[in-house]
Amino acid sequence: MRKNRQDDQQMGMSSRAGLLLVIVAVVTLEATSIIQFYFAQKSIKEEASMKAKSELKSAESSIMDVVDQAEAAVRNSIWVAEWCLENPDSLMRVPQRVVSDNPVVVGSTLALVPNYDKRQPLCAPYAYRDLESDKIHTVSLASEEYDYPSHEWFVRPLALGKGYWSEPYYDDGGGNMLMTTYSMPVRDREDKIAAILTADISLEWLTNLMDYIQTYPNAYSMIESREGTIMVSTEGANTSVDHKEVLSFQAPVERTGWMLTIVIPEKDLMAAVRRVRVIVSLFQLLGIAMIIIIIRVVSRNEVKYKHLNMQKERIQSELRIGHDIQMALIPKKFLWRDEIDTVASIVPAKEVGGDLYDFSIRDDKLVFCIGDVSGKGVPAALVMAVTLSLFRSISSHESSPAKIVTFINDTLSENNDGDMFVTFFCGVLDLQTGQLSYCNAGHNPPLLLGESVSQLPVVSNISLGVMCNAKYQEQSIRLNYDDTLVLYTDGITEAENSKFEQFGEVRLMKTMQDKRDAKGHLEALQNAVSDFVGDASQSDDITMLIIHYLKKS
Repeated sequence: MRKNRQDDQQMGMSSRAGLLLVIVAVVTLEATSIIQFYFAQKSIKEEASMKAKSELKSAESSIMDVVDQAEAAVRNSIWVAEWCLENPDSLMRVPQRVVSDNPVVVGSTLALVPNYDKRQPLCAPYAYRDLESDKIHTVSLASEEYDYPSHEWFVRPLALGKGYWSEPYYDDGGGNMLMTTYSMPVRDREDKIAAILTADISLEWLTNLMDYIQTYPNAYSMIESREGTIMVSTEGANTSVDHKEVLSFQAPVERTGWMLTIVIPEKDLMAAVRRVRVIVSLFQLLGIAMIIIIIRVVSRNEVKYKHLNMQKERIQSELRIGHDIQMALIPKKFLWRDEIDTVASIVPAKEVGGDLYDFSIRDDKLVFCIGDVSGKGVPAALVMAVTLSLFRSISSHESSPAKIVTFINDTLSENNDGDMFVTFFCGVLDLQTGQLSYCNAGHNPPLLLGESVSQLPVVSNISLGVMCNAKYQEQSIRLNYDDTLVLYTDGITEAENSKFEQFGEVRLMKTMQDKRDAKGHLEALQNAVSDFVGDASQSDDITMLIIHYLKKS
């Protein structure tokens, strides 16, 4: 009876906790949705800004190229115009020269200040290019109908005394096209302004330039003059739209007073985000409904599985602690010096495993090892910890790999009641000479990456922990600059895919063929094994130690 009452109380507490969880989930999901929507909008706007600014910069560069050519055409002809002031019969040659020598210029005039030449109060010879035939024609703008002294391109530079870009206008009676004009005063010998020399640019090329600007499907672009007049705009431009509903990006064109503008409707820009938000909201509602169902099911079975879960959590906690302790034993900081580049990796098949590696530098020598304990799980992890401790103890004062291996073997063999053994490889590398002394105890031969990929010659020797007083043969070899040692456990070569095929030594050596640094080799091997194994579960610990020798002779 008491047990039923306790179970009912626990069920009630579970229901209240479930309700609270649903409320928290709803608030969290909605907050997450709002935050995601905010950052999605921000990201899209930033992308739009970058894209628009890039297009604006490209367009500005193209415009400035034409502007520079037009201004240069006028500046380079000023001296000719000054000379022609004293030779009135040659005035027409100046605008002809400006147009013929500069393809971007469609028209030019040398307009005298009224009454500067008493013989002809108005004088404005004009040359213009026929855009269809590309021929240059000449006319005179000195007529009452045209009245050039009242035109902006004449009045403003005359008043300012310097170069000036006019507002866009249709030149009826002159070039007979929509254009803008760059004008510059021409002074006589007495430094008085005697005439205005111009270069006309058709706005048709600006329209073509705007059409090339590609940002978003419904976006449009335009160019405004200094007075706010729209010089050109792309199809679909809507200047009356509410600025709160669009993103507008602008860039000024130097010296001209023009303003490049790209306008992107925010509604179109954010349409995809809004659709995604609706879909996400539907999934959130579905998720909340599923949470409610799951909570009801879990609450009904919570008492039944409570003790089982507690036991499972305790075991998992202990295994996690064991994993953390084991990982704390191996080096985390890899060595990188002028003479050496070292990286390593260990991935246990279970929470704890029996693979090990270690390295340290003493007396300008790199002392390193790699090993694989027979078996898996907690027993292998304990032997691994003992082996690593023995290695660090003896290698702190001993530089002979054979003596290091002998000491570890004799110590492990004395109390090996579990009949476990360790395959082991130990090496000592002189960082100055490249001389490598090593001793192998039944471990996979390391790869030597030099001019080619080969296995390091090794004497197998017996594994550690099998027999006391076993004899271990030491070997040596000299490493050259850029040689690399690849040490690994059999978890690499025996890694299996879903077809039970093993990775093998052939694939291993093929993976190591390319020239890389130590980290590059490590990542290449990790990726190769991962791609080969695919979804198959890991059956053994995987450990790698890469040593890249960089000392030049």
